[in-house]
Amino acid sequence: MTDERLPIKIDSTSNGEYRPLPVPKLLRLANELAARRLTDNARRIGVSRRSFVNGLCGAATTLATFNGAFAARGNLGGRFQVPAEAAFDTAAAQDSLAGEEFIFDVQTHMIEPNGLWRQTNPRFERILRWWPQGACGESDPVDCYSAEHYIREVFYDSDTTMAVLSFVPAPPDRNPLSMAEASRTRDLVAALGQGRRLLLHAMILPNLAPLEVQLRRMEQAAANWKIAAWKVYTQWGPRGVGWALDDPDVGIPFIEKARSLGIRNICIHKGLTFPRLSPKFTDCADVGRAARRFPDVNFIIYHSGLETDTREGAYHPDRAGRGVNTLIKSLADNGIAPNSNVYAELGSTWRILMRDPTAAAHTLGKLLKYVGEDRVLWGTDSIWYGSPQDQIQAFRTFHISERFQEQHGYAALGAAQKTKVFGLNGAAVYGIEAGAIKKKALLDPVGRDKAAYLEKPSPGHLTYGPRTDYEFSLLQDARGGWPD
Repeated sequence: MTDERLPIKIDSTSNGEYRPLPVPKLLRLANELAARRLTDNARRIGVSRRSFVNGLCGAATTLATFNGAFAARGNLGGRFQVPAEAAFDTAAAQDSLAGEEFIFDVQTHMIEPNGLWRQTNPRFERILRWWPQGACGESDPVDCYSAEHYIREVFYDSDTTMAVLSFVPAPPDRNPLSMAEASRTRDLVAALGQGRRLLLHAMILPNLAPLEVQLRRMEQAAANWKIAAWKVYTQWGPRGVGWALDDPDVGIPFIEKARSLGIRNICIHKGLTFPRLSPKFTDCADVGRAARRFPDVNFIIYHSGLETDTREGAYHPDRAGRGVNTLIKSLADNGIAPNSNVYAELGSTWRILMRDPTAAAHTLGKLLKYVGEDRVLWGTDSIWYGSPQDQIQAFRTFHISERFQEQHGYAALGAAQKTKVFGLNGAAVYGIEAGAIKKKALLDPVGRDKAAYLEKPSPGHLTYGPRTDYEFSLLQDARGGWPD
């Protein structure tokens, strides 16, 4: 069994927006050791290996193994709090890794397998001959990203209660997900139950001239699709040049149009710099300026500004030129207090940080402290990484060290903060009554089917994105250098 089939995955998989990060030797060895321990522990308690891997004790075994690897290299800013007995005792594993939180994933993705994009971008067909993520069993590997797979991975194979379906940056004719297919998926989810489980973004490219066309598209999206937020990429541009949120010719007209339409949640990709595009608009310097100018707009910062070539440490205003610190400094420079109108989202960010608990402790600690405990949102970027369940279980057990709490004034990241991050914060910004949704979700057909499914679960433990630099380069070539 390879590391991708471990119940908790620390691997090199990318969401397609950044080059895969090689797994350090110590963690490669930890993955191999975890695989052996899964076999040994399954034998010890007398169950099949597959059953053990699919259970909570399998996840506990894997996390405990990672703890040992992190300790061996002195990476002790945080850790996964898993008692030794959880590797064998289901009750102990249940106490550590299970939960009944309202989990609202505000960043998820899928693809329309037979969409117009496959005709307008035939270069993409080249990758289908080598696409390694065809392991989901479909004859057409792109079907691994379909609505049906999306629903299973997000709503059955994870504890996710509710989600937002988002988009990648591309014009409508090239986008791998159309508004029509996104709406169909929302209807599929709605047909499964009475709970309100799926919300939609609308992808807007304000710097794709002419601006008037983009503003009309916003009007059409608001009128036709019942969207809950806008999604934008300030890095993206038709000639590789992005834009700023407070650009008077692009950003300001876009935000003003969003306000006039009454949809004031704006989700902005920041960080995770796209190869072949200018990094000028990657950082968050414009976020605070826009938030100060438009206090009635919610600015939801996807990835929280994380950059893969910058290891996160403690915040200092004189060392805030890269990564998450650019978000914090932008807020401070513009007088945006914690728990104001700027939100930090964790899609891909948490999964990347799972490999580095010290950087994870700094990042989560900083965001809770400076952006605010009520303004950090759960997102996973799934299904690019397969089911988000491993990210959920790892986050449930993560603990910021007492030393870091004392040195840097970080919160303990206890149950109260995790419950907020997992769903209550997202529910507030999207106007959701979390308790009612959770109650309905337990009783609707999805909840009942899921309860039956969990009697004998069969998750794939697969990841779908590119895992090597070669795969990523081929994907970039097939997309003509664009991140769509």
